[in-house]
Amino acid sequence: MLRNLTLRAQKKRLLVRPRVIVCVPSGITEVEKRAVRDSALHAGAREVFLISEPVAAAIGADLPIEQACGNMVMDIGGGTSEIAVISLSHIVVHNSIRVGGDKMDTDIISYLRKKNNLHVGLQTAEKIKMTVGSAYPLKQELTMDVRGRDIVSGYPVTIKISSEEIREAMSETISTMIDAIKRLFERTAPELSADIAERGVFLTGGGALLKGLDEKICKTVDLPVHVVPDPLECVVKGAGRVLDDVDRYRDVLIKRIED
Repeated sequence: MLRNLTLRAQKKRLLVRPRVIVCVPSGITEVEKRAVRDSALHAGAREVFLISEPVAAAIGADLPIEQACGNMVMDIGGGTSEIAVISLSHIVVHNSIRVGGDKMDTDIISYLRKKNNLHVGLQTAEKIKMTVGSAYPLKQELTMDVRGRDIVSGYPVTIKISSEEIREAMSETISTMIDAIKRLFERTAPELSADIAERGVFLTGGGALLKGLDEKICKTVDLPVHVVPDPLECVVKGAGRVLDDVDRYRDVLIKRIED
């Protein structure tokens, strides 16, 4: 996959070996760092840089990470949610949980199987999440028709589900994310905590698009919460900026692994 993407980015110029930047979870181990770097080198990279996902997201969201103030960023991806407090171009404290958008999809599948004897696939679950999924009660609750296979009879059936049901299905996963924010805030230095209490938490990643997630977090942890513009592409935009000006952002890169 990496080799294919490299060729596409280079417009199939086979003799050119590009520089590559890879966004990785903030809690990555030394072994995993080496594995990621080696994979990129074998895919045709000339030089590989590693950057933490929350830092890339903060750069893509135009947050002042180079200043001496606290910036709390939560990047909700498919497989993981990354939360970090960033100051002076460095991650001060971080928390990485293996819960994200994919877990919400499987929650919906399990809920429909238990409550409605309905079996649906991952694509249908994701469509349900995007259409009627919410983390906080909506002013006007939504409904949609869902088509799947009845577990008992084996025949295709269509049922109507509501946003309240899907909110219940995803409640445990959302609570896990909020608990991770609480734990990180407790570990943050008082001076940076004051900055975060004033500036708030910035949500990035595809999971930030879930309806009412910012309100749910705000009401639970009593902090201002902001969904950054274009959260889905925030990380890749930040990574692109770093790659365009590596010398300026040298401090935010994960220290290179020595061979």
